[in-house]
Amino acid sequence: MSIFALTAADAGRVAATAIAFDADDPYARHSAPPFAVEAAPSPLRVGVPSGAIPFFGDRDYESLYRAAVERMAALGAVIVPIDYAPFEKAAAMLYAGPWVAERLAAIGDLAEQNPEAIHPVVRRILLGAKSKTALEAFWAFYELAALTREAEREWAKMDVLLLPTAGTTYKIEEMLADPVALNTNLGVYTNFVNLMDLAAIAVPAGFRPDGIPFGVTLIGPALSDGMLAAVGDALHRSLTDARLGVTSVSLSSTPRIHSQTTPTKLVKVAVVGAHLSGQPLKSQLIERNAKLVETARTPSGYRLYALASTSPPKPGLVFDGTGAGGIEVEIWEMDDAAFGSFVALIPAPLGIGTIALADGRSLQGFLCEAYAARGAEDITAFGSWRAWLAARARPTA
Repeated sequence: MSIFALTAADAGRVAATAIAFDADDPYARHSAPPFAVEAAPSPLRVGVPSGAIPFFGDRDYESLYRAAVERMAALGAVIVPIDYAPFEKAAAMLYAGPWVAERLAAIGDLAEQNPEAIHPVVRRILLGAKSKTALEAFWAFYELAALTREAEREWAKMDVLLLPTAGTTYKIEEMLADPVALNTNLGVYTNFVNLMDLAAIAVPAGFRPDGIPFGVTLIGPALSDGMLAAVGDALHRSLTDARLGVTSVSLSSTPRIHSQTTPTKLVKVAVVGAHLSGQPLKSQLIERNAKLVETARTPSGYRLYALASTSPPKPGLVFDGTGAGGIEVEIWEMDDAAFGSFVALIPAPLGIGTIALADGRSLQGFLCEAYAARGAEDITAFGSWRAWLAARARPTA
């Protein structure tokens, strides 16, 4: 997902809210930390291609790119020439290689069942993926892995890579006359980013004499978004008289992006009942600036009980080694000081202990003393506290 905003600070605020682990996405990373703006290394090493790169005859864009490099140096960065070849070769693989078949898979049978729903040029490209073979796909994966390894030597020299966002821009009639070739030109400096598992932020970098805008992209390793946001904000603000899009609002009148101080320790806690999203005690988490990280489930061995005489109503999670498990938990994260005050609010028979998750991890979470489960309703089969509440609320015939 890309975030479009008029300032890096606004983009950072959106990212801080939007970026979270999604258990329903099999490609989501458990290791990804919450988004936080990070100060750039000092001195910042900024890589630029050592040789000529294509601007497709656009001398104004070339001059604007060189000016952006000079502004980066004026901000204190060390400009480092790098071998751009592995990035350039990887970019060419996106549409020339078998990855276009992934695009075809993503739209299912739409291209054949409702072909008019897709632009004819796009449809032709997508259907061309049918000629790609599994053998070609594996060859391409091997080649991409080799290029990524080759690029590691260049990453050892730099913290960020600074490139034009596009080498030029075209008029509509030009695009219509040769859409595939010109779109390929527009993606020269961006197509490798996803393939090589990199992060990027694009910022405005001036205008051609005819008023057409130009931008540059700062690229870094995976999960470096917070650092890139800080660098991008500084580079954007180095423009003279920068405005917000087509408005008359000055960029200098907007708040700068600020690095966030990471707490000395972050604690994750699993909640199963009244602290879940939509439940009455969630406010205790929000008051402590806790963030919802993900939803998970317990392994077998756990049971969930509806406790009697609790206000608001609460369940009790008990490990007895025989329960069916599969009980939904939400995992929230807060700093250790907030965690201490949160634990102090928890009444008996509930408490915080170490619980296991179905994927093998363990963390702090709500548990219930076994005595409180005696005579309580076993609601394990519902799979979650919310599911049991919903079933109980349904009218009976």
